[in-house]
Amino acid sequence: MIVAHAPEELAPARRAVAIGTFDGVHRGHERVLSAARTPGLRSTVVTFDPHPRLVLGFPVELLTTLERRLELLEAAGVEDTLVLPFDESLRALAPEEFADRVLRAIGTEVVAAGAGFRFGRGRAGDLELLAHLGFDVRPVPILDGCSSSEVRALLHAGDVERAATLLGRPPEADGIVVHGAGRGRLLGFPTANLDSPPDLLVPALGIYAGSVLGRRAAISVGTNPTYGGTERRVEAHLLDFDGDLYGQRLVVELWQRLRDEATFRSEAELIAAIEVDVAQTREAVRPG
Repeated sequence: MIVAHAPEELAPARRAVAIGTFDGVHRGHERVLSAARTPGLRSTVVTFDPHPRLVLGFPVELLTTLERRLELLEAAGVEDTLVLPFDESLRALAPEEFADRVLRAIGTEVVAAGAGFRFGRGRAGDLELLAHLGFDVRPVPILDGCSSSEVRALLHAGDVERAATLLGRPPEADGIVVHGAGRGRLLGFPTANLDSPPDLLVPALGIYAGSVLGRRAAISVGTNPTYGGTERRVEAHLLDFDGDLYGQRLVVELWQRLRDEATFRSEAELIAAIEVDVAQTREAVRPG
């Protein structure tokens, strides 16, 4: 997939464009991508970074990093993605200017978006305006109960299995492996400690079964209370794996929440609990 950050970076082509933020690339977003697909037209996404709500002053916990969003769009068959910097200059464009400088500039003929999509200065533009301007517009009704906000709520509750039904795949944690305290290795269960972007949502504290790099993994989302920790971390113990992952970016799938985070009176109790976690991880079923 070709990724551009300005309209002039895309080669001239007749395009069918899906437009939106696509945070999480969930089942509702997939319907927008499907609606845009048109034989003979190049499959293209126009999206925004940072998330428009962040720029408008509203806090948002992202479901995916931009890097992961692009990977998921490519996996969905998108050929080109235009990532527009969502800044004051973009916000200032009148809807007609946005249509000319972005959509017409890249050769857009078809536009698909969620039925409530708004754009341009003061959010004055909508799909009806784009139809009036001559685009083949395909509004996509909101999929009942399927939204990025609903996925966030489920993850805050630790309900990764229901979140997976909305995403169409297991929810994920994403980050670079960094050095931790090394306690996992001393206990016999070495972990990959993720340094995740601060604006990326981390699900409810607890122990999860999941996978990393195609291997099953027992995953801790927590603060290591047995050792008096306070900083929230994501740590993954890859089953039957012995290797160096430091510095690598990992995408961690969360399949099932096994239990709450707990404080143990001794390391022996902690090791016994981890052994149960590992056994349950071996039996877990991938959702989605």
